[in-house]
Amino acid sequence: MDLDLLAPMAELVKEVHAVPGVVSVLSAILGRVAERNDAAGRPVSPRHLASAFRGLARPAISVRGYLERIFRYAGCSPACYVVAYIYLDRFARRYPAVSFDSLNVHRFLITSVLAAVKFMDDIYYNNAYFAKVGGISLMEMNYLEIDFLFSIGFELNVTPAIFSSYCSILQRELYLQSPPPPPPSTNLHCCLTEDESSSRQQKQAAVQLIFFGT
Repeated sequence: MDLDLLAPMAELVKEVHAVPGVVSVLSAILGRVAERNDAAGRPVSPRHLASAFRGLARPAISVRGYLERIFRYAGCSPACYVVAYIYLDRFARRYPAVSFDSLNVHRFLITSVLAAVKFMDDIYYNNAYFAKVGGISLMEMNYLEIDFLFSIGFELNVTPAIFSSYCSILQRELYLQSPPPPPPSTNLHCCLTEDESSSRQQKQAAVQLIFFGT
């Protein structure tokens, strides 16, 4: 991965947005998985389909830093990161022998986000731009995209129920990382029972944390 390609991106996008919770929690999950698999030292066959994602050396940029860079420069909607997580899980279920580690997780991230943004967003940057964001060549970006799509069997559709279930997973992980403060007492919802009011507040807090950050 050529990190020299990442430096010029600051000139392409000047506005910096607050990082939403979904980006933070997804990077934490994948970073933890990569570290665990690095420690386990699971071998990867060079003949395996996923070998295209495997780099020769560990990138200098962390998983968190890499995903935040994608968020700042790629202009994806926050929902894309949930869908990218779903695609990665579909890949993992199809190929349980393949482990996400520090040598491949960055390429899996940029490729899954690229697939997700094309499915979710009406307007998005082309592969050449994503390649620059990810620090790889356009040829490699194109190859990884096709490789990934075939690997998940072009199973790109995400139903509202599946999307909601994965949001719940990310929400629980986010609460474990930084539990939200208790909501202030209010009489505005006097027509609701205590349980209903609490449920509504929890859902509102989840949406705020996952998609807009703290």
